[in-house]
Amino acid sequence: MIKGKTNSGFEYKIPEENLNNYELVEILGEMEENPLLLAKAINLLLGKEQANKLKEHIRIESGTVPTDKISEEIMEIFESQKERKNS
Repeated sequence: MIKGKTNSGFEYKIPEENLNNYELVEILGEMEENPLLLAKAINLLLGKEQANKLKEHIRIESGTVPTDKISEEIMEIFESQKERKNS
């Protein structure tokens, strides 16, 4: 289990098998051409329950979940895993 916390304070736990998932790699590779795959990538990475928690964490007062903010959170999670592997 990989645990971490983003700069905004979102705490996550990712089962290691979620990071070692070929389907996640496929989706990440296709996201440049189809950014709508972001939701599926988030669900594969975090699982539906944590994905919902992340949405609630970044939801703004109007009720919207900003796409740029959720993308930043996911990129931060991936970056922290790169750093973890390199240390």
